[in-house]
Amino acid sequence: MTSPRERLLSTAAELFYSEGIGAVGVEKLCQTAGVSKRTMYQLFETKADLVAEALRTHGPRTVEGYFPPDDAGLTPRERILHVFERLEEDSGRAGFHGCPFVNTSVELHDPGHRASTVALHFKRLLESYFERLARQLHAPDPEVLAAQLTAVFDGCSVRAVMRAEPLGGLAVRTAGALLDAAITSEVIDTMPSPR
Repeated sequence: MTSPRERLLSTAAELFYSEGIGAVGVEKLCQTAGVSKRTMYQLFETKADLVAEALRTHGPRTVEGYFPPDDAGLTPRERILHVFERLEEDSGRAGFHGCPFVNTSVELHDPGHRASTVALHFKRLLESYFERLARQLHAPDPEVLAAQLTAVFDGCSVRAVMRAEPLGGLAVRTAGALLDAAITSEVIDTMPSPR
């Protein structure tokens, strides 16, 4: 048995992702979760608080789902591409609505909203993951490469939603091209100058 709080958070995470924050009213949220509105407002002062807490609670599972296990025996390049392979898989599944963190920030239009702050935190976790691996690859500018990879991830997520079709390898190929360009640049930069 789950508590009313857990049911509300789980239901909120699912409904806000599948239908949108604005489209899901408190009435529907409470009915679906099997919780009274009175109980909801005892647990969360406002709907905005519930939005932020649902994202904070379920965000780690979303982010970690893209990362390979520590003992997977993958190279840094393979670990980066694994994220995009997972995105490719997700884009072909029914019920894929893009990145929940991007969706939240775009829908709220308020960088200062608690949920937008939570969403940004999780996007930074993904970018930090890319940057750490880019450093292991000796990329000349790991911060820029990490930002580029994150932009590819977000752009491909949006593309899949807008076109309502799987990515068909686009995410992996684009990320691979970025990695190849960075590694080639590193090799060129370390070559001795011609005499």
